[in-house]
Amino acid sequence: MDRFLTRGYSRTFRKLGVTVFQNLRLAPVVVDRSRYLPPMLLPLVKAAKRGDDIVPALLTAVHGLGFSTFGYATANYHVRPDNDERMYVFTTAPPDWMIRYDQFAYVECDPRVLYSFDSALPFVWDQASQRGRNASTDQFLIDAAAHGIASGVSFPIYSVFPSRNMVTFSSPIPVIDSARRDEIIRNLGEMILFGQYFHELFMKAVIEKGLAPLSEGAPLSLRERQCLQLASCGLTSFEIGGKLAISDRTVNFHFSNMISKLGVRNRHEAIAKGTRLGMLQSANVDCDPSKPRASAMRKTPDGCQSSSPPTTIAPPSRSRTGTRTIAPPAHGPATQRPVPGS
Repeated sequence: MDRFLTRGYSRTFRKLGVTVFQNLRLAPVVVDRSRYLPPMLLPLVKAAKRGDDIVPALLTAVHGLGFSTFGYATANYHVRPDNDERMYVFTTAPPDWMIRYDQFAYVECDPRVLYSFDSALPFVWDQASQRGRNASTDQFLIDAAAHGIASGVSFPIYSVFPSRNMVTFSSPIPVIDSARRDEIIRNLGEMILFGQYFHELFMKAVIEKGLAPLSEGAPLSLRERQCLQLASCGLTSFEIGGKLAISDRTVNFHFSNMISKLGVRNRHEAIAKGTRLGMLQSANVDCDPSKPRASAMRKTPDGCQSSSPPTTIAPPSRSRTGTRTIAPPAHGPATQRPVPGS
């Protein structure tokens, strides 16, 4: 883990291949402050310029905006030839939640991600507004709320770099009432500037320097192995999506994550490395594109999966042995893994 210290990152928490930042040093990096900079962002920008840990200043600003958790993700295309996009993620969310999000492929039904595919506008969401769309979305919302992510705001960030970027602010408040909505509207301009400045800092300190994602070396999830095996059979993203009852855009997201985890440049290298390491044998999917996957769930109009009958996810519970049982979503088996004590 010390190798990350020399690359501009600071010490991180790693469990089950999921990396969550405890602190973040982007090395000395300067952004243009000649344009409007809200006073609440000044400590963050100054910390980045000094090369200090920026998380304390970041969390102070996030809490000042009325939220408890911040997240940032970028799927970044590199300008060098033969490179597909790689996924970089920074979040202050609980490590156990990130484990579940990764292993259960919640990206397939995360309303924030799905909304970002179709709109550049801020997305304000809570439990009340998103429940009832389909079983998988309800399961995601229940599980997220159990980890303190019950409502929030998300929006894409546009960049001079060829990339897809998203910022999220989250809160444990389950329902956004009129007073809370008015507060969000008042702060929305500063939230968007906050996301833009964080993106600029991350681009200069990480992407422009060509640093690898911290997820490199993490194990692939079951869904990622399924996508990889189908790609090894020659299926396109569109055909893989049809087999797994997900959109081709979600398939591309899975490949971005895989490329990051495997430390390769593109999906062709990912297939070669996955084959060499024996990762495809346990995916258990039929490569015939004309044959729908027997266990695939039907796709709902908003791109999520739905199963019948619906399954409810229970909040994680601690056992006497110091492990927590990860309750299964509709598309994956339950697993039991040790997690950090709280």
